[in-house]
Amino acid sequence: MPDTIHKTIFDASLSDEVTNECYVSKEVAIRIFEFFQKSPLFLWSDIHNCEDRAEAMAILLLHWGVPHYKAWLFDSYFLKNEEGALHNEWNYHVCLMLPVKEDLNDQIEYYVIDPAHSPAIQKMFLWANVLTKNAFSYHIIKNGFTYIFPTGQISQNNWHNRNKQNFKWTMQGLAGINGVSNSGKAAVAFKKYLVRRTIRKFTDLKNHKPDFGI
Repeated sequence: MPDTIHKTIFDASLSDEVTNECYVSKEVAIRIFEFFQKSPLFLWSDIHNCEDRAEAMAILLLHWGVPHYKAWLFDSYFLKNEEGALHNEWNYHVCLMLPVKEDLNDQIEYYVIDPAHSPAIQKMFLWANVLTKNAFSYHIIKNGFTYIFPTGQISQNNWHNRNKQNFKWTMQGLAGINGVSNSGKAAVAFKKYLVRRTIRKFTDLKNHKPDFGI
């Protein structure tokens, strides 16, 4: 099935509300993408730990005053026990997303930042469509402070938000360690130095806002 065929569905019932009052220009969105694409802090060759990379970028953009959301993509079988599958045998995937106004008279479009799977910013629908192996998948929009969905039934309002514990997992994920898994817990114990180094680099980056031309 070619990628031009619609293989993904937007699920408004699971999505958070968005506002048209806060946005960036497409030029700024491109600069932000290129910054994160080139940042040595983000291991884009690693297709795992996507929620931690998205969360780290969301924390940075919040600190820098840049409006943002997260785009989530779900395997239909995982989410609703329906037909459909994502690439890489994923149950889900997530990345940072920017509200973009390309022209003063244009409506706001939503562009994802996912250097692991695209060499440039992509509109959310195209991103979701390309990463869907078999129809159908579901894509949704969540606020930047939502970290992960709960175990069991997923609804709009029962997601886990940012807190101290998942910040630790975020830093471990940036270091290439899945701290929630059994092997990841062992890796954290033996590679504390790597996590500490990642936290130092992240903190330094947070305190030195790049010039995006905002």
